[in-house]
Amino acid sequence: MNHPSTNEPGLKSAAQKIGWFTASCVLVSNIIGGGIFTTTGFMARDLGDPMLILLLWFVGALCALGGAMVYGELGAALPHAGGDYVYLREAYGPLVAFLSGWTSFTIGFGAAVAASAISFSSYALRVVPIEDERGWLAKGLSLSLLWIATLMHCRGVGTGGRMQLLLTTTKVVAIGGLILGGLWAVAGHGDAHLARPTVQQATLGASAIALVIVTYCYLGWNVAGYIAGDIVDPQRTLPKIMIGGTAFVAVIYLLLNVVYLSALSITELAQEPIVPVAEKAAAALWGPQSGRLVAAILSLSIAGAVSAMTWAGPRVYWAMARDGMISPWLARLHPRTAVPARAIVFQSLWASLLILSGTFEQLLVYSGLVLSLFMALTLSTIFRLRRTSVVDIHQYRAPLYPFLPAALVIGAFTLVIYSLIQRPAESLYGAATVLSGIPLYYFWRRPRRQKSIATR
Repeated sequence: MNHPSTNEPGLKSAAQKIGWFTASCVLVSNIIGGGIFTTTGFMARDLGDPMLILLLWFVGALCALGGAMVYGELGAALPHAGGDYVYLREAYGPLVAFLSGWTSFTIGFGAAVAASAISFSSYALRVVPIEDERGWLAKGLSLSLLWIATLMHCRGVGTGGRMQLLLTTTKVVAIGGLILGGLWAVAGHGDAHLARPTVQQATLGASAIALVIVTYCYLGWNVAGYIAGDIVDPQRTLPKIMIGGTAFVAVIYLLLNVVYLSALSITELAQEPIVPVAEKAAAALWGPQSGRLVAAILSLSIAGAVSAMTWAGPRVYWAMARDGMISPWLARLHPRTAVPARAIVFQSLWASLLILSGTFEQLLVYSGLVLSLFMALTLSTIFRLRRTSVVDIHQYRAPLYPFLPAALVIGAFTLVIYSLIQRPAESLYGAATVLSGIPLYYFWRRPRRQKSIATR
């Protein structure tokens, strides 16, 4: 099968592409959603040790950086739009690649966009504030954010890139102000909280679940691979974008946790309500009115994530359509803007349905398990692709091969197996979602087989 190159006429000219900085903004926004502002409370309740919490966030950073290094090699070797779908197609064939794309549509991007849009409206209504979090106003705000992002990205890479650049830089500046202000405020008493665990002893199981949560918060460092076709010179810049952007996010995550664990004791973090960690820390540092400021930062952060996923996800379905995996209707690029507008609208329609129905909540219960499975499979493609001519020895290569990718693959599969044992019901639903893509794969492949037979 012949696959498009990044220089193929009809994809994009250099003027219609983005540089490394805008691509890094997409990556940073895609990773930093609402998780870092909410999950440390659960870890405080289950672990009871601030230093262990920081250690797990650091371990998560190392895993994400290692994954970014491996993905950097895959992206440099196969710098085409579609990311994981492209790597799995080359290594394991069309069926596994199709199931990866199907999972991206139903869970990885579709459900994640819907959930993020709902979270945006929830936090936005706390800034105003208006008592309508479960009403039509909240759903209207969620849909408005989604379709504004859809419209902007349909108008072209330049317009979408400028919006992404504005959202990301604004939220990074706001988060930076929160970190600096928090560190300044706790400078006199932070060490006392950081060094004071509770009497409980963290179990291995609790630590493993906490690491799963941390890993989920770091997910998204592979997003640059999905939009490789939109980036100038992706073979050279993709590794730098993935590794540099992930390292930047890791620093932000660690510093935010230092602020949380310095502003409040473990006992206070574990008290109800557990979820609004950032707001509780801000209230302890600057008073109860500061909660609106944190809610505004969260709204910005989530809006940037929705925009990034609205940009990246449709590139998977566009690549699948070009390969004949799904309807060729989705393979059409807009004649003026050269973006897959139909694929963008297709994803947003699915996300809108989930926003209105609320069924995305059931999908998110097991999304971490399914996404971890496909991430492990994608990481393992490096072993097969290095044995072919796909990986050029003159391009970027992941360090510590084969130990680094082997450790990451084993770790990811270990988390999957542990989740299967601990959450069998969610695992069954996840397996059903993935396997439901198999009949669709053969349905879409049937016209191609019939056409091939007719031309013999």
